[in-house]
Amino acid sequence: MSSDDSERPENTPDEAPAEAEAGTDLATDSESPAGSQEVALSPEDSAETGVQQAIAEEELVAGQIGVQRYVHAAFFAAGILAAYLSGKIILSAWNSLADWPEAVRTLPFLIEYTEQERGSLTLVIGAVLGVVGILRYYRRPAVRDWATEVAGELARVTWPEKDIVTNGTIVVLIAGTAATLYIALLDRLWGYLTNLVYGA
Repeated sequence: MSSDDSERPENTPDEAPAEAEAGTDLATDSESPAGSQEVALSPEDSAETGVQQAIAEEELVAGQIGVQRYVHAAFFAAGILAAYLSGKIILSAWNSLADWPEAVRTLPFLIEYTEQERGSLTLVIGAVLGVVGILRYYRRPAVRDWATEVAGELARVTWPEKDIVTNGTIVVLIAGTAATLYIALLDRLWGYLTNLVYGA
């Protein structure tokens, strides 16, 4: 045994387990992945996150309400259109039947009403048919979901600003005018050359 070995102090029984535990802790820390450490949020950060989530939920609800408003407006407009078209079709059919003698003999009430009264009656009948038809389609989940999806996609569209639309319109008008003048000049020139060659 060398003198260096004799001078080195030996570990006491109490120090040995402490070093072993420290080595185990170091090995565990080195083996743990870097991303597994959790970062505790401060109260200010958690409050800010809660506020952001609340704002996002409010925007989502507002967006859904806005989309539903457009869906209802579309169904309402479709109902008015259906009522108008139904009334006009029924009135046209009624007038055609009233001019047909065979139909008048079979259904005498066709000529009991004047044309103005027919218009009023067919308008009411068309309105009833339009309301019933639209309510029938609105109650179908597939149709309502489709309309909601279409309105949602249209709500996401980014419409151009007024200046961009104005500039684009001006460019199109100028380009159209220039193309028209160019074609007109070519036509006149071609006509002039044709007259020179063939002698009209």
